[in-house]
Amino acid sequence: MPEPLRIVFAGTPDFAAASLQALFETHHDIIAVYTQPDRPAGRGRKLTPSPVKQLALEHGVAVFQPLSLKDAAAQQALADLKPDLMIVAAYGLLLPRVVLETPRLGCINVHASLLPRWRGAAPIHRALLAGDSETGITIMQMDVGLDTGDMLLKASCPILPEDNSGVLHDRLAALGASTLVQSLVAIQNGSCDREVQDNDQACYAHKLEKQEGNIDWQQSADYLARQVRGLAPWPVAFTQLDGTTLRIWAASALDTPSDAAPGTLIAADKTGISVACGQGVLRLTRVQLPGGTPLNSADIMNSRRDSFRLGTRLGAA
Repeated sequence: MPEPLRIVFAGTPDFAAASLQALFETHHDIIAVYTQPDRPAGRGRKLTPSPVKQLALEHGVAVFQPLSLKDAAAQQALADLKPDLMIVAAYGLLLPRVVLETPRLGCINVHASLLPRWRGAAPIHRALLAGDSETGITIMQMDVGLDTGDMLLKASCPILPEDNSGVLHDRLAALGASTLVQSLVAIQNGSCDREVQDNDQACYAHKLEKQEGNIDWQQSADYLARQVRGLAPWPVAFTQLDGTTLRIWAASALDTPSDAAPGTLIAADKTGISVACGQGVLRLTRVQLPGGTPLNSADIMNSRRDSFRLGTRLGAA
């Protein structure tokens, strides 16, 4: 077995924690973990460590939380660790060239798309919103560009019709962890073939904004179903119902034609709440009224049927 690598890991959310956990199960030495500073969370706004920090502390690994890696002192602290490799997964800070060049083997990234498609901050959501049938994981040798480095290993997975961003996130987190471990074997035995990205095939996964959840009922039902899936569990698609905000957690597109104006509630029963769209009908199957919790359509019909009167226009001012 090759000598263990001295690895520095940099990541912050649950997606990254899955890869870190997989590294702890290898023979490699995780000598330090970098993660974002603790952030306020919950109703009490209590400072809360990231999932990656919590996992690192459980394993007794030193944790670094610099505000920036552009600072000379932070760069020197990393150099003093003498890492063979730095692994980055959803870290949230840019790595300047001096950091990229500090580890003996450079820095690699666990990215949740099949690069060069969906470079950037929100690749899982953007793949769903675009209606992609497939996504995956790319292990990439990092350079100074945004997700532009050479690809070392790729693993694909289908996007299923019922997937939302939360479900797909969890599947890709597990796939990212296993693909990362495979890539380390290939890196050490010299079998890792670097593939240059085709920039002409690239597209950018912009960071999500809450306002993207606002439903335009003039769009097709297929488009709106992707919007709902792509934005659940955050920021969640929404519309207006009688002057209040209705959050839509799950929905499906129906081919049923309708002459009703887009946004009109045309049917409501325990199987779903049907709304006319610019083309087709969107059936809402899990919704959340103000001050309540998300409920499936059967529970809504049992407890709040009066809120969904036929002929009501959703989204209307």
